[in-house]
Amino acid sequence: MFLKKVDGPRAVTMADGTVMTRADLPPADTVRWVARRKALVVRAVAAGLIPRAEALSRYALSEEEFDGWCRLVECHGETALRTTALKQYRQL
Repeated sequence: MFLKKVDGPRAVTMADGTVMTRADLPPADTVRWVARRKALVVRAVAAGLIPRAEALSRYALSEEEFDGWCRLVECHGETALRTTALKQYRQL
């Protein structure tokens, strides 16, 4: 079995005791961003599984977009990432 050499950890243990690996992350060519996928990327960066710069380049995200996801999760939880709930959590 061949393991690809990667910088950083291959797996991290989350605060709730679950283990997240790089295989759990969405594919690099993801176009449709549902709340679950956004939350996975935010959690992976927060836990140190992948660096922020790698996440931005891998998923072609802007800094503002990713910062918005992080802010929503921090303030309102992962349910705030749903597009149907955007109006509820946006501040004017």
